[in-house]
Amino acid sequence: MRSLFWRIFASFWLAAALVAGLSMLLGRALNQDAWILSQHPALDGLAETWTRHYEQQGADAAQAFLEQRRKAFRVHVQVLGDNGQPLVKGTFPRRAAALEARQAHDRRLPWRRLSVEYSSPRSGESYLFIYRIPHPELLAWHRGSLLWPLSALGIALVVLTLTSLLLTLSITRPLNRLRGAVHDLGQTAYQQNSLARLARRHDELGVLARDFNRMGARLQGLIGSQRQLLRDVSHELRSPLARLRVALALAERAQPAEREKLWPRLAQDCDRLEALIDEILALARLDADPGPAQPIDLGALLRKLEEDARLSAPQQRISVRVATDAQLRGWPDMLERAVDNLLRNALRFNPAGQPIELSATQEAGELCITVRDKGPGVAVEHLRQLGEPFYRAPGQNAPGHGLGLAIARRAAERHGGRLLLENRPGGGFSASLRLPPNAAAGA
Repeated sequence: MRSLFWRIFASFWLAAALVAGLSMLLGRALNQDAWILSQHPALDGLAETWTRHYEQQGADAAQAFLEQRRKAFRVHVQVLGDNGQPLVKGTFPRRAAALEARQAHDRRLPWRRLSVEYSSPRSGESYLFIYRIPHPELLAWHRGSLLWPLSALGIALVVLTLTSLLLTLSITRPLNRLRGAVHDLGQTAYQQNSLARLARRHDELGVLARDFNRMGARLQGLIGSQRQLLRDVSHELRSPLARLRVALALAERAQPAEREKLWPRLAQDCDRLEALIDEILALARLDADPGPAQPIDLGALLRKLEEDARLSAPQQRISVRVATDAQLRGWPDMLERAVDNLLRNALRFNPAGQPIELSATQEAGELCITVRDKGPGVAVEHLRQLGEPFYRAPGQNAPGHGLGLAIARRAAERHGGRLLLENRPGGGFSASLRLPPNAAAGA
């Protein structure tokens, strides 16, 4: 992964190193003998011109040329031959030469001494030129010759500016896209493809965009499911309310004998409406904060559900099996409601005389609470839709509103697990709550 941290760190580190290195190079360049010899106007072409005067016009012309250069640039020059003796008088005073000889190791001399050897292309003779430039003159020339260093510094600043601009844009532009996505999400107009390009990045911003996409999809799914639930609730409530309204209208116009026949129907519709509202509230409570998780005694919970089922369906047989290693932390009321719904579904479709299996075991590192019946099962094409609110498979005339499996599925999800529904190979139907060992951690 190309980490954004290392990109920023490397950019600032390289920028600092470049500025520091350039400053050091400029400082050294300004004080190098070669730089002064090649750039100082007093020394430009001096050796070549002096050699031509000396070899063609004699020593006096060569000396006059040195005097002229001294007056123009205040630079003193000595020229030595192969034997080390001066070829002309030069412009360096004897008193200054004696001072330099006495303080040969003193770097605080009032001038800078430079030397260069020049070979004449005409005669082949070699001459040693010794230049002495006073420090004030050298400093004045330095101040006037900073065009090239300043140009180099300007180029470095431009490069640093462009680098900083690119780095800044690589951070702020993705953040602006994320800000726009947050705004769209708040307006419920979020589109996942708006961050598709950003999500392909291989740095922290790409990870953030991918996480944001998942969060946006999850929130959109929740909003869509809430809207669908409201539509389904309004549809389901409309039917019993319409029946109640019709029954009341009939009761108002009916004779006392006929009215007595309508009261059980009214009571039945009221009970159905109450049961529907109770299931809707149970489904809604699953999205609320359930409080702290606690250990669940699975054996006691399943035996209690078995006793309740025996009272409501005494003709059915239920076998309960709880493994000794089946342990769970979670919310007992939520889990009891989920398993009770699965058990009631099994009781509706299981033929009399056939046992219903209720078990809690450990399988593949998961806690598996399973309800198995010997009923007709469900067509394969409808298995995927089971567990959606208010959905009931076609051909099932059993009472209910299609919320029992939805409650069981949501309870499994709150425990960090899932609801698995499948037809049994030998006939019948199996509903399993598969929960992780530490189920409450998945909430």
